[in-house]
Amino acid sequence: MSGLTAGRPSRTGSNTAKTLSILAGDEKPARVNFELAQSKHRALKAYAASQGKTIKELLTDYIDQLPLDV
Repeated sequence: MSGLTAGRPSRTGSNTAKTLSILAGDEKPARVNFELAQSKHRALKAYAASQGKTIKELLTDYIDQLPLDV
């Protein structure tokens, strides 16, 4: 037997922890969209990759560090 199994890749354990952590809170996620010059996007993407993160992870970490007393 080849060891391959049928199923959706998104159902694997690697994404389960992230999905559960999002669902654990009562807040619904909100989408943030904005225009950015292509050169700035490339620079941001390269920086995020150099940190081993996605742009989403990089920006989320930055926002988490802001003193947001709302």
